Amino acid sequence: MAGIGSRLRPHTLTIPKPLTLIAGKPIVQRLVEDIVKVVDQKVDEIAFVIGPSFPKDTKEKLMQIAKGLGAVGKVSIQEEALGTAHAIQCAKDSLSGPCVVAFADTLFKANFTLDKNADGAVWVKQVAEPSAYGVVKLNEGYITDFVEKPQDFVSDLAIIGIYYFKDGGILRDEIQYLLDNDIREKGEYQLTNALENMKQKGLKFVPGEVSDWMDCGNKEITVETNGKVLQFSKEDGENLVSDNVILNNSTIIEPCYIGENVVLNNTTVGPNVSLGENCIVENSTIKNSLIQTNTIIKNANLDSAMIGNHAYFDGKFTSVSLGDYSYLK
Repeated sequence: MAGIGSRLRPHTLTIPKPLTLIAGKPIVQRLVEDIVKVVDQKVDEIAFVIGPSFPKDTKEKLMQIAKGLGAVGKVSIQEEALGTAHAIQCAKDSLSGPCVVAFADTLFKANFTLDKNADGAVWVKQVAEPSAYGVVKLNEGYITDFVEKPQDFVSDLAIIGIYYFKDGGILRDEIQYLLDNDIREKGEYQLTNALENMKQKGLKFVPGEVSDWMDCGNKEITVETNGKVLQFSKEDGENLVSDNVILNNSTIIEPCYIGENVVLNNTTVGPNVSLGENCIVENSTIKNSLIQTNTIIKNANLDSAMIGNHAYFDGKFTSVSLGDYSYLK
């Protein structure tokens, strides 16, 4: 999670993208919770790799996420952006035994059971335009090739950025080989090179196909992902509306996440809206939108909007993107 999240600015100027709230929880928390469900075994440790410019309280927040899952948390810093393999190797002390490696800007929904007997697994999703992704080729249920953004069709199974390794130590050694021999792709050390080397040495990887793959790359996609997560949470029977919401001549159309101490006056919220704690909304209609915490909204008609923390919005714009501590009237 060491990237700066430039495509999601201004929302990542003050908060790292993986800590952005989706349906009331940080993206990275939802990701690790979903991974724990799929691996179906005790997770002892969660190692987070962050960037050098992350806020000072980031480590504390990540430790709480790990603790909530009964795991020990560790935080490493990637001082320089030198690629996916380099980022993983920043946490090399945690690469031993069975482990999952995940890039923290994606969420997923899956029903498959992880094959613990395979040397590794690569989470994939069937996509309509495979030329925009790294893909895998299969033969008799095993992955035979990793192909980066193929211009000619070879497969429509896109790699979503989550991997399982039966022995993380082997991955650690392969990445170290790349670093020691300065083997780079487009100036960076890539995980796919390490995977290819492991495959060449006889390790067998299987696909783990997910039913939904939800990106959090930019504002539009993040708002869409928020709506999907709300829908899935409702299907799972989660109650996402706090008990102490104050409703004055107002309506909530589910699915919605409504945080603690929210006040709604003459307002309709939903469907597919997340509204963080301590928000006040007056004389407004909000749908398909993601609002963070401690924000005031008045006289608004919002659709596909994303508004940050401690913001103030009073205006006629609809699909607005407003960062933390911003004031628009």
